[in-house]
Amino acid sequence: MTSDTPHRIALIPGDGIGTPVTEAALQIVAASGAAVETVTFPWSCDHYLTTGAMMPEDGIATLRGFDAIFLGAVGWPARVPDSVSLHGLLLPIRKAFVQYANIRPHRLLPGVEGPLKTREFDILCIRENTEGEYSGAGGRVHVGTPDEVAVETSVFTRTGVERILRFGFEQAQARRGHLASVTKSNAQRHSMVFWDEVTEELAAQYPDVQVTRYHIDAMCARMVMAPETLDVVVASNLFGDILTDLGAAIQGGLGFAASANIDPTRQGPSMFEPVHGSAPDIAEQGIANPMAAIWSAAMMLDHLGQTEAGARIMAALEATTAQGIGTLQGRDSTDAITKAVLAHLED
Repeated sequence: MTSDTPHRIALIPGDGIGTPVTEAALQIVAASGAAVETVTFPWSCDHYLTTGAMMPEDGIATLRGFDAIFLGAVGWPARVPDSVSLHGLLLPIRKAFVQYANIRPHRLLPGVEGPLKTREFDILCIRENTEGEYSGAGGRVHVGTPDEVAVETSVFTRTGVERILRFGFEQAQARRGHLASVTKSNAQRHSMVFWDEVTEELAAQYPDVQVTRYHIDAMCARMVMAPETLDVVVASNLFGDILTDLGAAIQGGLGFAASANIDPTRQGPSMFEPVHGSAPDIAEQGIANPMAAIWSAAMMLDHLGQTEAGARIMAALEATTAQGIGTLQGRDSTDAITKAVLAHLED
């Protein structure tokens, strides 16, 4: 791909507030000067109710031809069980394209007040994204009887654990040189002890990175009590899921929580999405905060090598919150926030 060739982006607005925040992010990307072409796919819970599938059988093959995927949100529990919507769209995409690194930045934007006493934190949470506790291995027998049994098996492979930890070490090298590895190895003596052992093996290869091991409960406490002491945090699929929602809380709420599902090998497209979900309770009210989606779009451009456009978006986003626009959930409309970011892009 030459520098003049636009990157092809697959847009999946999804459900609920996914549509307006995706539209907002797309406006910002277009105004940033980024070279992109987009194609929109209507895959969602409505699509499931109409067709019986969250996406077509050839959905993965279709997405493979794109440089990146931008997802708004998936889910509408009152219409389609989360177990159906999640396993029918989001998880298959993550696994098919080996998007094993889920990246979520946690810091306060200017003007945003978090619940903690301190503002001085900048945490990059890296969550293993394709196996572990969400591998889907298990089953149920004797369903509906007093003898019913449900088994959910976590799967940790050396390949999976080593590659996510190595990615974490590399991110720590590029930042402040500190890596926190999160397990529960005092209770989970097989999978989590294995994770700790791989961490120690890799640490010898990255002598410039200071490594600290935490149990998940201690890490939750540290993110609240001393978040400024953390740099890069690496955790399994389940623990990373929990920690990143906590990270969203301390950075002011889910409206500011951006994320990237990355294939570091770049053999397939990576996917970018806000963390907040589809929020059916405020859908069509025009008050969804698009900042997480806009931040995710900036991460997407950075990943694609369009760093100047990504930096312009982040600067405009920070200038907007510094004015107090979009800093309180539900106070400013989606359109008002989008227009404010656009205005700063044009400055």
